[in-house]
Amino acid sequence: MERIRATFRELPDARQGGNHQRYTLEDAALGAFAVFFTQSPSFLDYQVRLQKERGGNNAMALFGMHQIPCAPQIRNLLDPVSPEHVTPLLMEIGEALHRLGGLANHRLLAGSFAVALDGVEYFSSSAISCPNCSTRPQANGQTRHFHVAVTPVLVAPGQESVFPLPPVFATPQDGHSKQDCERAASGRWLQQWAPRIAPWGVTFLGDDLYCHQPFCEEVRAQGCHFLFVCLPQSHAPLYEWVSDFERNQTVKTLVTTRWTGRQRLTDTYRYLNDLPLRDSNDALLVGWCELTTTDAKGQVLYQNAWATSHRVTSENVMTLVTTGRSRWKIENENNNTLKTKGYHFEHNYGQGKQHLSSLLATLIILAYLVHTVLDCLDQRYRAIRAQLPSRRTFFEHLRALVQYLPFRSWDHLFDFMLDALKPVPRKAKGQPNTG
Repeated sequence: MERIRATFRELPDARQGGNHQRYTLEDAALGAFAVFFTQSPSFLDYQVRLQKERGGNNAMALFGMHQIPCAPQIRNLLDPVSPEHVTPLLMEIGEALHRLGGLANHRLLAGSFAVALDGVEYFSSSAISCPNCSTRPQANGQTRHFHVAVTPVLVAPGQESVFPLPPVFATPQDGHSKQDCERAASGRWLQQWAPRIAPWGVTFLGDDLYCHQPFCEEVRAQGCHFLFVCLPQSHAPLYEWVSDFERNQTVKTLVTTRWTGRQRLTDTYRYLNDLPLRDSNDALLVGWCELTTTDAKGQVLYQNAWATSHRVTSENVMTLVTTGRSRWKIENENNNTLKTKGYHFEHNYGQGKQHLSSLLATLIILAYLVHTVLDCLDQRYRAIRAQLPSRRTFFEHLRALVQYLPFRSWDHLFDFMLDALKPVPRKAKGQPNTG
């Protein structure tokens, strides 16, 4: 929290100055972050009431706020602030996790890490818009306004937790379609942030949109690898080469079987190296691997293929495919969590006239990252979560407590919850009831 407050203290204030500036940018940003962290839209209103009735409030004790601005004041104060003033904090948290060994379980591919890229729409309306909205015509003649964020996430096969990295926001000048915006924004992300994580050893994952030679060359120029979905309909030259190898029966193949507990499946891995990514003399040569999963009757249950800068061998093809398949975690574990698990990422918390929507989206992602870090590293936070059946129940308890009781600190709050959740000792047989 102190590191977050320090970041918010440095936010640029667009106001001209004067004697009527009751609230600071720090308090406005902390107020918005507190709402997202507690997943309580009414958090600040309850803290004003707590202060009046109990002489203390959790906005001050837990989040370090000095004054509590109302929602319209928060929106007005934060609108001129670019999210670029906050996104470095997410990278600093990721770097600290890496330095302290908190990402050890996410190592793969000879000790490297996988970062999945994907674009997500986080606001959409035909009635409300701001200058930074992208637009899409609809069949009914109306125009749909929306925002697109690229949300890179550190993922690993077999690991439930994902770690969001700094987001980047697509703007109308990036292109005329969602995909053009997404890839252009991802290119900006590589330029800004890839040099910070390249020394870790990073492989970027993405869908077929990213399997595009200029973008792959950008990844390699940053000293990183790529493992992108590669579909036949968008990579005809590459698949012509695959067909030639098929005719010569020289496609390298590895076949394994596994028992799922219900049925026996056959996984057929095929792979090649030094295939041209496009039809040109300067084509980037890539490795290619494919997985086809069939059941006992030979019915295809799954099939996908990837292009990669890694050299594919019989020793690493299974790991590459497993890593490539973990790309779905950015949609399920990250984007879906942001949309459906209490963060309400698609909700319109405020459009503003400048940066408000993207800044609030960044604060939501920051809250999710902090929750993930606490889940992994904070013993008391983990102990409380272990006593409660779900993420939803945990936040229900947290919301109720911070709305009705003032706490002195996070230590006080966590100790209170742990004490209340202690199992009641069972009464020994024959022991009198002294209740």
